[in-house]
Amino acid sequence: MSYVAQTEQNNFHRSGHLKYLTFVMLSLFAASSAPTPLYHVYQQVWGFSSAIMTLIFAVYALSLLIAVLVFGSLSDYMGRRPIIFLALALEILSLLLFIYATDVRWLIAARALQGLATGIASSALGAAMLDADIVKGPLVNSIAPFFGLALGALGTSLLVEYAPLPLSLCYILMLAMFAGQMLYLLWLPETVTPQPGVLSTLKPKLFVPTRARGTFLLVMPADIAFWALGGFFLSLAPSLLELATGSKSILSGGLAVAAFTVSGAVSISTVRMRPPQSALLIGCSFLGLGMPVLLLAVNIGSLWIFFLGAVVAGIGSGASFLGALSLLMPLARPHERAGLMSTFLALSYLSFSAPALAAGFAIKTQGLILTTNVYGGVVLILALLALGRLLVTRTASARS
Repeated sequence: MSYVAQTEQNNFHRSGHLKYLTFVMLSLFAASSAPTPLYHVYQQVWGFSSAIMTLIFAVYALSLLIAVLVFGSLSDYMGRRPIIFLALALEILSLLLFIYATDVRWLIAARALQGLATGIASSALGAAMLDADIVKGPLVNSIAPFFGLALGALGTSLLVEYAPLPLSLCYILMLAMFAGQMLYLLWLPETVTPQPGVLSTLKPKLFVPTRARGTFLLVMPADIAFWALGGFFLSLAPSLLELATGSKSILSGGLAVAAFTVSGAVSISTVRMRPPQSALLIGCSFLGLGMPVLLLAVNIGSLWIFFLGAVVAGIGSGASFLGALSLLMPLARPHERAGLMSTFLALSYLSFSAPALAAGFAIKTQGLILTTNVYGGVVLILALLALGRLLVTRTASARS
C-alpha cells in the first residue's frame, strides 16, 4: 500500500473513531438530562418536595465532581478503553435503577451512578478525542455536551408526551444504545500504553498556578453564573414553567432546556475563532441580557418570552464557558494543566449543584417564584460583575 493510501486509510479510521467517541459523549449527557422532564412527574406520583427534587439533581452533579477529581487522570495510566467501558457499565446500571424505581431513593441512587459514569467518561473521552484528532477534538469536546443535554431533555419530553411507558421507555431505549456502544468499544484501538502509578492519580488535587490566579479570579463570577443557571434549568425549569405560565405540557420543559443548551452549543461554534477575552465579553453581555428576560417571563407568565430568555442566556452561557476556559488554560504549563482543569471543573460543578440545591430548600418557605427572582438576581449580578471587571481590565490593557 502506498504512503498516500495508508495515510488516507488512517485518516478514515481516525474520523470513524472520533464519530464514535462523539456519539458516546452525546449519549452520556443525553442520559444525564433525560430525567429532567420527568422530575415533575415523579414528584406528582411519589409526592416529594421541590427540595428533594433538587437534591436528586444535586447528587448527580456532586458525584460528577467527585469522579472528575478522583478518576480524571486514570485513563492516562490504564488506557482509554477500560475506563470508557467502566463508565458505560455504570451508566447501564443507573438506567436499570431508573427502569425499576419505586420511590425517590432509587432515583437518588440512579443519579449518583450517572454522575460517576459521566465524570469518569468525560476525561477519558476528551483525551481519546484529542488522540483521534488534535484539531477537531477540542471543539467537539466543547460542543457535544450541550447538544447531548438538549437531545436528552427534548427526546424524553416527546416520548412522555406521545409514546407509551412514560416513566421507562426513554431509559429502555438508552440502555440498548449503551449496550451497542460497549460492543463497538471492543473494536476501538487503544491509544495509551498502560503505565504504573495508578494509585497516585486517585488523590484529588486542586491547584492554580501563580500566573493564572488573577485570571482565575477574573473569570470566576462568569463561570459561577453560567453553571448556576444551568443547574437551575436542569432541575426546576419544568416545574417553574407550569407554575408561572400554566403550561402542563411535559414538552414545554424539554423545549426550554433544549433552547438553553442548543443556543449554548451554537454560541461556542460561532465565537470559537474570536479572542478569548472577546468571547467572554460576549458571553457576559448575553447572560446579563438573558436573565432579565427570563425573570420578566416568570413574573408575567409568558411561555414564549421564557423561551426567548432561555436562548439569549444560552448564548451567553456557551460563549462564557469557552471564553473562560480559553483565557485560563494557556496560562498553565503542560505539567500544571490537569491540576488547573480539575480546579476549574470543581468550581463549575459546585456552582452547578450547590445553588440549585439551596434554591430547592428555599422554595419550601419562600415559594418558587420568589426563589426564582432572587436566584436570577444573583446570577445577573455575577454576570454584570464579570462584565464590569472585563471592561476595566480591557481598558487598562489598552492604555498601557
